Amino acid sequence: MDKNKQKKVTGAIIGLCILLAVFFMGNYIGQKASYDNSSPSISNIAIPADIAITPEQFEPFWKVWRLLSEKYVAATTTDSQKRIWGSIQGLTTSQGDPYTVFFPPEESAMFKSDIAGNFEGVGMEVGLKDGIITVVAPLKGSPAELAGIRAGDKILKINEQSTTDLAVDKAVKLIRGQKGTTVKITIIREGSSQQIEKSIVRGIIDIPTIQTEIKEGSSDSLGMTSSSTDSIGLRKDGIFIIRLFSFTAQAANLFQNALREFVQTGSHKLIIDLRGNPGGYLDAAWDMASWFLPVGKVIVVEDFGGKESNKIYRSKRYNIFRKDLDLIILVDSGSASASEIFAGALQEHRIAKLVGTKTFGKGSVQELIPITHDTSLKVTIASWLTPLGHNLSKDGLKPDVEVKPTQKEIDMKIDSQMNKAVEILRKED
Repeated sequence: MDKNKQKKVTGAIIGLCILLAVFFMGNYIGQKASYDNSSPSISNIAIPADIAITPEQFEPFWKVWRLLSEKYVAATTTDSQKRIWGSIQGLTTSQGDPYTVFFPPEESAMFKSDIAGNFEGVGMEVGLKDGIITVVAPLKGSPAELAGIRAGDKILKINEQSTTDLAVDKAVKLIRGQKGTTVKITIIREGSSQQIEKSIVRGIIDIPTIQTEIKEGSSDSLGMTSSSTDSIGLRKDGIFIIRLFSFTAQAANLFQNALREFVQTGSHKLIIDLRGNPGGYLDAAWDMASWFLPVGKVIVVEDFGGKESNKIYRSKRYNIFRKDLDLIILVDSGSASASEIFAGALQEHRIAKLVGTKTFGKGSVQELIPITHDTSLKVTIASWLTPLGHNLSKDGLKPDVEVKPTQKEIDMKIDSQMNKAVEILRKED
């Protein structure tokens, strides 16, 4: 399959793949290794001409293989094929990239089920941050969110198993499970050393995409009303709010409908809430950002690290808004991947101000490559750069106005970030 014809995935672990619902062709040499009393000869293995490896370098592998067969107490039950899968997993892990993963048959089937939208689990996405398994964001209304899991929570244990040196895909496998079963997660939060245990009952996850709301009245009025027909004729000082929860394949069309509602109100004040949005498809972010930028403006750059020419994604010429548009985008540590592409483009082109806290910093591109009929490799092939050249994985996005909620505000369910955005927009009258 020609990868240029595929939808690029921004790195929310293939968009929704590690939402834990709990979130394409390569070459394969179909030779099964067998064991005999002598070390297999590397000369019998076809090695691509461009790979500089000597028989001496590979000899330790076969020595360990032989010793496991001779010494390991369960040698009679060891499956040679599982050893091969484990060796390939070790090879991908050696790249040091938590998003480059080899999936043996069981994991490959699980992964394909995830990206097809069949979810059972707790409903949160995790990633590796500073070497620790970290919650990117819980899904709205998910068992994880209802149990009090927050973006940025660091996972120390899963059912008493330590996550130290645990790969992201292994953590996913431990956390996800059948509806009605329970998983216990031990976490710590930023600024605290206290360990918190959460027992979460897994369920069927309904992934939300978008909601629209309106806020009317004075700056001290925090009431929300539903959009739809109520949003027509919004008062001059009214503010239209679009909450986007994920960049799914349907998000661009739903976003267009939401923008149509906004235009019909006659207001020029807009808040786009990307907090807790772990990302998704590049095509969705690209299309949505184009509504705010004139044709040709850079939205994001796909950097292949010198392996091929960078690809520049430019605005598709929509640019429908007047210059008096007042736009604020809310972000936090759960805003990742496609969220960062969208918000970064509008921030750097001075279309929007960002309010909230620094974003997660997930700006890599993965490609899913079948290896055999029942295994696959998810490999990072590029990095995302903002229009000004910032690497999203390294830098994340810093808000123009930082608002970090206090514990008291969280406990009292006071949305200080939304309140600040409303305050800024009202002052711009």
